[in-house]
Parts: sequence; structure tokens; C-alpha cells
Amino acid sequence: MDNDSDLQIAGDILSVQHLLQPPREHPSTVADFAGLARTVAADRALWEGLVEYDATSRWYHRLRTGPGYEVWLLSWVPGQGTGGHDHGLSSGVLTVLRGQLTERTERITDARPAGAAAGSAAGSGSAAGSGAGASRVLVPGEVRVFAPGYAHEVINDTLEPAVSLHIYFPGLTEMPMHAPRCTPAIRDVVPA
Repeated sequence: MDNDSDLQIAGDILSVQHLLQPPREHPSTVADFAGLARTVAADRALWEGLVEYDATSRWYHRLRTGPGYEVWLLSWVPGQGTGGHDHGLSSGVLTVLRGQLTERTERITDARPAGAAAGSAAGSGSAAGSGAGASRVLVPGEVRVFAPGYAHEVINDTLEPAVSLHIYFPGLTEMPMHAPRCTPAIRDVVPA
């Protein structure tokens, strides 16, 4: 039997640069965008000094853009919310940086098998029921991922202000508003 290892036969792959994928400058997968959200969230110096609070409307600031995506910083004083909406053709990532927000959907389904741990790839948080009118509390450190057409409402229903980070890919071009039963009503372009 021959004792040649794969390394001896094929050579060190790290020394063959043309076989290595070049590092990506910008995210290109859902996992990359979720990782970007976690990276920005952890870099408080990047966003903390930019946050403003506006009692009359939600404050938002485009933090970064890249090829095919946008990163938004939003603040929420108690009682502020989005109303029911979706993000048109954009997918998104949402994470709370400070405080707490509540996400309400027409329907949140929990497809985990019985006994499985909370915190699916689509996001974690505590879901209150499933079916019509479900809600989920979002706290710092959790990342929610959603596909185009995902309808929800986000609201700060606490007594403390909150800050959130939103990444849209492709960049947000529309935000169709929905009536309470999630039927399209009007269109807006304010990020949420």
C-alpha cells in the first residue's frame, strides 16, 4: 500500500492561487447579507453617532450602498410603526440594534419539528401564536431574513426608543402599503 497523502499527490491547494476564489468585496448570498448585518451591528462606532430620534416620523439614514443593495439605519420612538407593507421585489435583512420592536404579520408559520430549538435561518424571536395576526418580538442580536413580497408591520410598542438596521437587495424601490388584511392599498418608498 502506498503512503502518499492527498497533499503529496495533488500539492498544496493554497499554493495554487488560481484555484482559490478571490475574496468578495460585496455580499452576494443571503448568508452574506445576514453576516453584513451582524458585522455592522457589532461596529457601534459606525452607526451609533448617526442615530437621531424624531417624534413626528420615523427617522432613517442610508448607511451604505453597494452593487445591488442598500443598508439603512432607522430609529423608532415609542408608538412609531410602519403600517402593513411589503418591500416589492426586494429581499431583506432586519436586525434590532437597540431596544425592542414587534413584527406583526398576517401569518407567521413555525415549520420547525416538535421539540426543535427556536431560531431558524429565517430569524428568531418569540412568536406569539401562529396563523392570522401573529406577532414576534425582535431584540438586539436577532436577524430576520425575508423574501420579496413578505408582508409585515413593524412597531415600537415599548416605552423606550429603538434602533434597527435594514438591508435590501436589490435596493428598495417600492414599499407597497397594505390594509389591515394585507391587501395592497398604496405605494411608498420609505424604508422599513
